Amino acid sequence: MSLRLFDTATRELRDFTPREAGKVGMYICGLTTQGAPHIGHIRFAVAFDVLRRWLETGHGYDVTLVRNVTDIDDKVLRKAAEAGEPWFALTYRNERLTSQALDALGVEPATYEPRATGHVPDMVTLMETLVEKGHAYAAPDGSGDVYFDVRSWPEYGSLTGQSLDDMANADDADPRGKRDPRDFALWKGHKSEEPESASWPTPFGAGRPGWHLECSAMARRWLGDEFDIHGGGIDLRFPHHENEQAQSRAAGLGFARYWLHNAWVTVRGQKMGKSLGNALEVRHLLEQTRPIVLRYYLTAAHYRSTIEYHEGSLEEAAGAVERIEGFLERAARRGSIEPVSTTDLPASFVASMDDDLGVSGALAVVHDTVRAGNSALDEDDDEAALAAAGAVVAMTEVLGVNPLAAHWGSGGSREDAAAELALEALVRAQLDARQVARQERDFDRADEIRDTLTAVGIEITDTPSGAQWSLARRGTDANHDSTETTSAARGAEKAQG
Repeated sequence: MSLRLFDTATRELRDFTPREAGKVGMYICGLTTQGAPHIGHIRFAVAFDVLRRWLETGHGYDVTLVRNVTDIDDKVLRKAAEAGEPWFALTYRNERLTSQALDALGVEPATYEPRATGHVPDMVTLMETLVEKGHAYAAPDGSGDVYFDVRSWPEYGSLTGQSLDDMANADDADPRGKRDPRDFALWKGHKSEEPESASWPTPFGAGRPGWHLECSAMARRWLGDEFDIHGGGIDLRFPHHENEQAQSRAAGLGFARYWLHNAWVTVRGQKMGKSLGNALEVRHLLEQTRPIVLRYYLTAAHYRSTIEYHEGSLEEAAGAVERIEGFLERAARRGSIEPVSTTDLPASFVASMDDDLGVSGALAVVHDTVRAGNSALDEDDDEAALAAAGAVVAMTEVLGVNPLAAHWGSGGSREDAAAELALEALVRAQLDARQVARQERDFDRADEIRDTLTAVGIEITDTPSGAQWSLARRGTDANHDSTETTSAARGAEKAQG
C-alpha cells in the first residue's frame, strides 16, 4: 500500500508522489511570535513532525522541512505597543519560548527556520513580479500600500472552493486604495504611529510586508518555485493559504502540490486562543506533566480530528505512556531490546500510517503489541517478549513517543545501564526475600518488604511466573491494581493456612 494523504485542495485522499524521486520538500506555517505558545499553537508542529518521521522512516525520503517564524505583523506591533517594549524584543522572546516548547515535546528541528524579517528582498522581488504581470497594484494615494488584484486571477478561491462573490471583504489593510474590497495587502505602507524599525524601503514606498506575501517568498527561497507539501492549521486555509496560493501561482510559480491541514485543540467546544481566556501554555503544562505525556496527548488523535481538552485528558495520556514504559522496563531485564527494522514493522501499523497518518490505528497496534509482550513475559518466553519490545520501540520512535529515546532522558548511557543493573539486583533480592517469607507464611515480613519497596516508588505485580517490578511514575499512585491483586492473593494464602 502506498502512502495516501488527504489533499485539502482536491478534498480527497491522494497517493503521495514527490516531484523528485527520493526527496520531499515541505513548508509548514510556523507561529506568529506575539505571545508564549499554548498547546493549540503547538499541535501543528507535532502533527507534521509525525508526517516527517513517517516520510523519512517509513518511506526513506530525504525531507527538507521549512517552518517559518512570522516575526513582524499587525499583532506583533500591537502587543509590543501595549507592553511598552520594542517589537523585536517581544517577538524574539516568544520565538525562544516556542523553540523551547517544540524541543521539550521532541519535535525535530526544521531543516530551515526562516524569519520573515530576514526575507524582505525576496518579498519585494515577488511583489514586483506580480505588479509587472498585472496581478497587483500600488495604492493610488501614495500611501505605500500594494494590493493583490483578486479579480485578475480567475482561480482565486479554488483552494477553499469559494466563489469570489461569496467572500467577505479583506480586512487586513485600509480599503481606501483598493479596487475591490476583497483585494488583500501584499505590502503595508509605513504609518506615523508605527516604529521606524518596522519599515523597509521598496520602489512603492516604505513599509512592511503583508502576512501572506511573507510565506510565499520564504517557501520559494528555501524550496524553489514548486514543492511537495504545504501544511498548517485548518484555520489558515482562508484567507492565508488561499492568498498564498493565488499570489504564488499568479507570479508563475507551481507552489504546493499537496495541501494538508490539522484540526484545532478546543476547550468546551471553542477553539483554544488567548482571546477566549482558555489558553494552556506549554511551559505551564510541563510544570505538572511529563513532556512525553503531553507529546503523546497531542499525537494520539488523527491530525484532522479536533482534540477536545478537558480535565483528565493528560491523566489518560499518562496512563497510556506508563503502560508502554512498564512493559519496556520489564522486557529490558530479560535482555537487550533491539528495535526492529523499518521493513519488519507490523503490517497493520504500516497500513494505518500509510492511510493518511492513521495514528489512532497505529497506537492500537502499539498497545496490542505491549499486551502480547507482557503475556510473553508472564510465560517466560523471553524471545517473544524482546521481539515485541523491539517492535514497540520502533513504532513509538516513528510517533515521537519512544520512552527509550535519549530525548526523554532514557537513552541508555553506560551509567544508566549500570544503575539499572544495580537496581535490578537490589530489588530482585528483596523480591526473593519476600517470596521466601510468603512460603514460610511469614506474611508480616512479606508485607513489610512490599511496603518498603512501594514507599520508594517500586511497583510490584504478582504474575504466574513470579513477582515483577517497575518504577512508579511521577504523579501516579503505586500500582493500585497490583496492590489489590497482591492483597487478594495474600488473603487467600492466609485463609488456606
